[in-house]
Amino acid sequence: MGPGVEEPSFFSHHTSSFLDLMELHRAEQLPWNRVDEAGTEPLEIPHGTTVLAAAFPGGVVMAGDRRATSGNMIVNRELEKVAVADEFSLIAYAGAVGIAVELIRLFRFELQHYEKVQGRTLSTSGKANRLASMVRANLPAATMGMAALPLYAAYDEAEGRGRIFSYDVGGGPFEEGDFHALGSGSVFARGALKKLYRPDLTESELARACVEALYDAADDDTATGGPDTIRHIYPVLTVATAEGARRYTDEEAAAVARTVVDARLANPLGPTAG
Repeated sequence: MGPGVEEPSFFSHHTSSFLDLMELHRAEQLPWNRVDEAGTEPLEIPHGTTVLAAAFPGGVVMAGDRRATSGNMIVNRELEKVAVADEFSLIAYAGAVGIAVELIRLFRFELQHYEKVQGRTLSTSGKANRLASMVRANLPAATMGMAALPLYAAYDEAEGRGRIFSYDVGGGPFEEGDFHALGSGSVFARGALKKLYRPDLTESELARACVEALYDAADDDTATGGPDTIRHIYPVLTVATAEGARRYTDEEAAAVARTVVDARLANPLGPTAG
């Protein structure tokens, strides 16, 4: 700072939480503080579904369909509900799109800020708990129809395995087992994974199983979009391993989806438990 220039007040608060800084100095910019409290009826806003995550011996795969709906209308066919959160973490969401997108952006800043201040990354459990506090802060907005629930997954370097966390609307974090799904098509996706999942699946085998599960969800849930070979719109696939977290390229995701679609031409009901 130059001579005579007052230091911004947020520089004087040495906290490892970006969320705490925002609450102190820019609370009005937080997504849950921008909801119109005058509203009393649930809002018809775009919602995103369906997302899922599953663990394999080397890490965890997360996937999501691309459809957003408002009531009975499709409002977006190319929405991305799954993202890389940091070097070893993945995050996805179901629910109110606007709130969820900002929540993911805020979570990324939270992780970056902590690492810059502390000089190290949060533990996997620590990241899951930080995300829980954000979901909890959104509870008033959720009661007005603006609920956004994340699905968090990461490769835990300390434990050498993939871990999956889900959340309730009050912010309660729950560590899941081998797989979990979220959103209106989740019951069908979980049903598919129950018959397809094995703990010894390779990454490529699990990526296909996840797309098979999304296909089954789209088959029974109108809010879930299946692979669209006409428009070339395919599920988003991500993976976190000891080598880091990455998003499958569009070409890689398309190749997995086309394999599933081609197999369904011969067997519309999909693979059975093996």
